[in-house]
Amino acid sequence: MIHIYCGDGKGKTTAAIGLICRHVGTNGKAVLAQFLKSLPTGELASLKTLGVPIYRNELPHGFFPNMSDEIKKTVREMHDKTLAEVTQLARANMCSLLVLDELCAALSLGLIDRDAVLSLLDDHGNAELVITGRDPEKALLDRADYITEMKLVRHPYEKGVQARKGIEF
Repeated sequence: MIHIYCGDGKGKTTAAIGLICRHVGTNGKAVLAQFLKSLPTGELASLKTLGVPIYRNELPHGFFPNMSDEIKKTVREMHDKTLAEVTQLARANMCSLLVLDELCAALSLGLIDRDAVLSLLDDHGNAELVITGRDPEKALLDRADYITEMKLVRHPYEKGVQARKGIEF
């Protein structure tokens, strides 16, 4: 099955990480792939203690509008490599849950191979897939079994409160 956690509200990655914890707690084999994230976040330490393999880019690349064409090309290559690695795990049934965090953003920005993404969604072995991010494209939505939208109603950022360690990252 394919899950999508989308929307402009907080909690997409948090929901996916929660599902990883539930899955591992019932002896499932989970894998996390993160796109467009390079800074360390609190959940990574917790997932490592649970033995969850984490695939992510360690190259600090900043926000998309500030990336040079060279950095965009490098990030695209890293994302394509990550996607190929986790696709192989899913198709070989080496994981039973695969989270593709911020895949929607990587896809909409052209920082990952769209055909490879759709190929994974169409053939992912027995793995449950979880996709997070804002504005998933129709091709993803059409393939999803679960679609959950996180809606922003209010956020402290609107009052100038910066992201807080252990809460937002």
